[in-house]
Amino acid sequence: MAHSAPVSGRTTGRTTGRAGTGTGSWQRRSLNLFSDRAHTVGRWAVPLAIGLVYGYWAAANARHGGPITAGNLVLGFVTVIVFTVAMAAVLYLAPRLPREWHAFAWFLFSGAAFGFLVGQTGHFDARWLVGVSAGIGAIIGLLVFYWTYTHEDAEGHRIN
Repeated sequence: MAHSAPVSGRTTGRTTGRAGTGTGSWQRRSLNLFSDRAHTVGRWAVPLAIGLVYGYWAAANARHGGPITAGNLVLGFVTVIVFTVAMAAVLYLAPRLPREWHAFAWFLFSGAAFGFLVGQTGHFDARWLVGVSAGIGAIIGLLVFYWTYTHEDAEGHRIN
């Protein structure tokens, strides 16, 4: 006669729903590895870390391989501040918007960020730069729209 094997106390991230609860057959559990303070610090630390890389990259593009100047340093630090605030704002505000506006916010942010970074090189025509930036933004906006659309229920509430 067959018996079920014993299992450990670990979960697979999914539990079966109870009959009649209306939650469906599978329900996802959220796993929180860090404290609330760590999440609070991470909300600024991650955009700041990405902003530092972005600011250095923009300043390096603007100097065209020449020497580092005071104006180049100012450009880099201002870019870090603006990028970090903009990215933190998008990360904070976009999930609170309807999925269309959520995707549009990421479209604007990613297109502007790409356009500014490539525009610092000075090697491209403005029409080409705007077109490619809009294309990159549209791709990212469509990906974000697809992601939010597939992770919401019929009423538009997030499924976590």
